[in-house]
Amino acid sequence: MTHPEYILTLSCLDQRGIVHRVSGFLAEHGCNIIDSAQFGDAESRLFFMRVHFSLEDGGISDLLLRADFAELAATMQLDWELRDARYKPRVMLMVSKIGHCLNDLLFRYKSGLLPVEIPAIVSNHMDFYQLAASYNIPFHHLPLAAGAPAEAKAAQEAKVIELMGTHQVDLVVLARYMQILSPQLCTALKGKAINIHHSFLPSFKGAKPYAQAHHRGVKLIGATAHFVTGDLDEGPIIEQDVERVDHSMDAETLSAIGRDVECVVLARAVKWFVEHRILQNGDKTVVFK
Repeated sequence: MTHPEYILTLSCLDQRGIVHRVSGFLAEHGCNIIDSAQFGDAESRLFFMRVHFSLEDGGISDLLLRADFAELAATMQLDWELRDARYKPRVMLMVSKIGHCLNDLLFRYKSGLLPVEIPAIVSNHMDFYQLAASYNIPFHHLPLAAGAPAEAKAAQEAKVIELMGTHQVDLVVLARYMQILSPQLCTALKGKAINIHHSFLPSFKGAKPYAQAHHRGVKLIGATAHFVTGDLDEGPIIEQDVERVDHSMDAETLSAIGRDVECVVLARAVKWFVEHRILQNGDKTVVFK
């Protein structure tokens, strides 16, 4: 017999007995803990916890489990969510004209490495409609001309929000979607949109960043996955990685290495999100790997 499985995530002011009371509640309700992780932040004085468990008592309904835990949560002032561990979150991918991250995520999805459903791919260009068709995923072309007025941008973003509602999207992934989102859309996507960008030491912005990096002789190339906020590329960081490079590599080689790093970093961030391993801690994140 297969028992229903859940993932509980919570945060609260740090206090004695949190783990004891939560684990005790689960034991009393016929639940078996599969894995658990917790972290207490000394700076914010907040406590974070993620518990994956199965409900083995057939006499305890989902409704009763949630209602009883809500009572416990109220006494401890917990910020919590209880999710069905077998539910596959619905992810909408957004892309422009650079497709390595899109292609990588689609391959992982099709291979069963990424436990998601992808109901829609959105782009301001037509470059990847055939790729979407090869995975039997609806492709939505929402063009936005360079220098378009604010009204046109607002209308285009309204369609993005409409698609999110139509497809009951849990997460939006900007897989190299090269448009700056409006503050209004960033607010609508708060906590449920992930972006990827290159990370250089020193930092290079604007056109042809890898050519700039090559010109300055960088020795490290990296990528950062983060939550989308109104501050461009400055949202809470989820994952980062780097690769060493050297003087023998030209700009094209640096770009190829950068694409590989971006794919890996973004895939990790998306996987951790859909497995409910990421909890926000102010401007930072707690990631239970």
